Amino acid sequence: MDINVRVLTKKDYSDLKKSMTEAYQGAGEIWSRENIVDLIDLFPGGQLCVEVDGKVVACALSIILNSKKSNIFDSYYEIIDDGKFFKHDDEGDTLYGIEVFVHPEYRSLRLGRRLYDARKELCEQMNLKSIVAGGRIPNYHNYSDEISPRVYIDRVKRKEIYDPTLTFQLSNDFHVKKILKHYLPEDKESMEFATLLEWNNIYYEPDVKSPSATKQAIRLGLVQWQMRLFKDIEEFYDQVEFFVDAVSDYGSDFVVFPEFFNTPLMRPYNEMPERMAMEKLAEHTKDIIQKIQQFAVSYNINIIAGSMPLIERNKLYNVSYLCHRNGQLDSFKKVHITPNEFKYYGMVGGNEVKVFDTDCGKVGLLICYDVEFPELGRILADQGMQILFVPFMTDTQNGYMRVRACAQARAIENECYVAIAGSVGNLPRVNNMDIQYSQSAVFTPSDFAFPNNAIKAEATPNTEMVLIADVDLYALRDLHEYGTVKILKDRRSDLYSVKLLK
Repeated sequence: MDINVRVLTKKDYSDLKKSMTEAYQGAGEIWSRENIVDLIDLFPGGQLCVEVDGKVVACALSIILNSKKSNIFDSYYEIIDDGKFFKHDDEGDTLYGIEVFVHPEYRSLRLGRRLYDARKELCEQMNLKSIVAGGRIPNYHNYSDEISPRVYIDRVKRKEIYDPTLTFQLSNDFHVKKILKHYLPEDKESMEFATLLEWNNIYYEPDVKSPSATKQAIRLGLVQWQMRLFKDIEEFYDQVEFFVDAVSDYGSDFVVFPEFFNTPLMRPYNEMPERMAMEKLAEHTKDIIQKIQQFAVSYNINIIAGSMPLIERNKLYNVSYLCHRNGQLDSFKKVHITPNEFKYYGMVGGNEVKVFDTDCGKVGLLICYDVEFPELGRILADQGMQILFVPFMTDTQNGYMRVRACAQARAIENECYVAIAGSVGNLPRVNNMDIQYSQSAVFTPSDFAFPNNAIKAEATPNTEMVLIADVDLYALRDLHEYGTVKILKDRRSDLYSVKLLK
């Protein structure tokens, strides 16, 4: 599955019409080609869509209003001028959402949330003060004989009543500004009532126009995973989804799991030799990754799926997976195999070191022991890496300190962020995975724009928890150009270099 949020084009109308028809199912009129063409001509950047495997299946349409000239409390048809959109004002200050719909077959993917997030980014980029939209309350007809619209809305806010539209909008940080009467006269489910919803742009600066983004803060979520036995693989999936859901609720862009975090599933093979047990675990890897890819898409978050064993051409690898929230998949084979991995499992190392392009910049992946070899970090830095993710697993504190110290060095010497995530606790009845020691952390370069100790955040040692931290990519850009020292620029390339031989 390939998911892409982008601006709508005139060529998309055929797909758009099919999705609208399915979404409305006779409950409303679909937008005509003329309407869509007019909107794109008026405000091309404000018409957003979600493309899944090459087909447009969701859409968000909007115009810009001048809050001093237009009455945002008007009815829907007055706002859109019955499809003429005369109230659109390029010099306005408010993004007015006139439509959001998702094809029914794709609603489980939470595409509406992506469109809302894209609208928020657009609002910030254009330095508009708010997003305003009218929202139906389609469940109100079930309660209209008993309570007023105001009481209904209050009960939805308190989660005593579920409303498919209002509950979603409130969960996306919109607040109810006013109750509108006769907003959509044909809306019998809402009894012709609607909410005027508003989301405020906290970065708004009056009298300033900004054609570009105002920030580049990326939110990381690290899972310090408690090793535990699972009765079956479904229980394992439930635990993974719990953490993905929790971290996603905090608006994180990435969630990171530790190295070999799925080894509790080796329990049924504990009587086998270690190599055979690991091969049996590897048989689950494809299915696990497909499941985690689904989580990445449905929770709209990039997932570093720790690492798992993989068999290719009779060779056993330790592989980390990057499940993009647009449905794409990248992987990295651990390059440096520890003596333990070779002794017990006969693992071999991969031969590729490269950065991955994501919707949050360029990232690198190294697995545990790999971070103790500075050459790899430098090669990734030369390819533009901004964030390095290091899933790891260490059994003792001294093993952990090797990983930690080297990870912190990689952040300083390569002028990037490094996030390490490990497991904690004990794992009885799984050979060679008995004990775990971890303190997950996010490390930064060492300069005035960063924490004095070059540690952005760190977890409590040996306790299952989630660590959330924001990292600023603009700070890296400034560091490269104006830092107290310029490590990457000051290298003596006339004297030495680090490069891939292949």
